[in-house]
Amino acid sequence: MTAPLARRVAPLWTALRIMLILTVVLGIGYPLLLLGIGQGVFPSQANGSLVHAADGRVAGSALIGQRFTGADGAPLPEYFQPRPSAAGDGYDPTASAGSNLGPESPELSGQIRDRKQEIAEFNGVPEAAVPPDALAASGSGLDPHISARYARLQMERVAVARGLPIGQVAALVAAATAPPDAGYLGEPRVNVVELNLALDERDPAHATHARS
Repeated sequence: MTAPLARRVAPLWTALRIMLILTVVLGIGYPLLLLGIGQGVFPSQANGSLVHAADGRVAGSALIGQRFTGADGAPLPEYFQPRPSAAGDGYDPTASAGSNLGPESPELSGQIRDRKQEIAEFNGVPEAAVPPDALAASGSGLDPHISARYARLQMERVAVARGLPIGQVAALVAAATAPPDAGYLGEPRVNVVELNLALDERDPAHATHARS
């Protein structure tokens, strides 16, 4: 190889070696390292924060809400109900979205008015008792949480539908209630998916909600 040709080829060879090294380190080594850390230190989160029914079946994810409705689409009285969802037909993880309706939207105002009336009638409470999170969807449409206030509003209805003492249902709600982040950010919240799973484990005779 002549000297001029060698000088032209040398930078290309150097660039090729750097590319190969970075491909191995960043394209293979780094992802495998993160995979190992995730599986070793945070296995639940790394695998989707899956939750399981009493029989071991995967019942969903603790990060994604579910609809607890019957075949006709009506809410099941024996389950705690989540907040509304604008993701597809409801809690569709492939269509995460909010309603995109602004506070001045007549459509949104009508939805909130109708929801307040339906929730109040469904739970046998006055409309003034219905909390705001029961009326509006989350920004993602997938949030599985409701406020502790909304969970307490539903306790009597769930207890009656299942024939359970209200104290047992209240204890499940208390156990499922998470405090505000860092002790002061937000408000106490309840994961509806996890709460309903705990409810089915306590009362399997009324476990009518089909899960994938």
